Amino acid sequence: MNRRPSSSASEQGPPEPGPSEPGTTASEPGAPVGRRLVLGMLGLGAVGVAAAPVLQKGLEKGLGAVADKDPTGLTGLLPNGGGFRYYSVVSSVPRKSAADYGLTVDGLVERPATYTLDALKALPQTRIVRDVQCVTGWRVPETPFEGVRLSALLDAAGVGPGAKAIRFTCFDGAYSESLTLEQARRDDVLVALRMRDEPLAHAHGGPVRLYVAPMYFYKSAKWLSGITVTDSVRPGYWEELGYDVDAWVGRSNGRDDAPTV
Repeated sequence: MNRRPSSSASEQGPPEPGPSEPGTTASEPGAPVGRRLVLGMLGLGAVGVAAAPVLQKGLEKGLGAVADKDPTGLTGLLPNGGGFRYYSVVSSVPRKSAADYGLTVDGLVERPATYTLDALKALPQTRIVRDVQCVTGWRVPETPFEGVRLSALLDAAGVGPGAKAIRFTCFDGAYSESLTLEQARRDDVLVALRMRDEPLAHAHGGPVRLYVAPMYFYKSAKWLSGITVTDSVRPGYWEELGYDVDAWVGRSNGRDDAPTV
């Protein structure tokens, strides 16, 4: 889907009474059948509402697994119940668990560190709810992300003199991204551990990804493994191929999408 999802179901009340059927009187034109029909429709609707999240999660999980093993990238063209597309610049990405995940903070800092997943979970968490906007056009509205503010990790590391930017690397072995130091210190830039109030799934960049709320989604690097403080901005993977380094939604890449802030 390319735009904000819209409802495909119309709201309508109980059906209007119809003409009398043979064997009924005008004062009781099959009313019990009408009530049963309405109640049945309401019951089916309730079942549909209850089952929808389960079906959506199953669809997303299946497409994510297929995309993870798809070297063509064609699964990125398929929509799913959550409105996301699955993209990767490599044919497969190793999975990381709490036992073997590590996030390194280094470069022009006074106190380099490596965080385990449990250590990141123990830090104060921030929850942000914004639209996710892809530069290719699709948007998923009001998507919650939760994690550690990037600024908190930078403060803990002690940014050194001459620092002007951040370079992000990923354990897929290929993807990279960058932000200026000023951008990285925004309150709406997270090292995210949760999305839609659940732990980040592997297909969505888990267990840890970058989330840059006001920029197009390619800035929110998946499978985050390294945060390096540098003396200049180094263009990321897609920026080397022509995408804007500053990717503000609605103000870059020739697009006029509504900003997410």
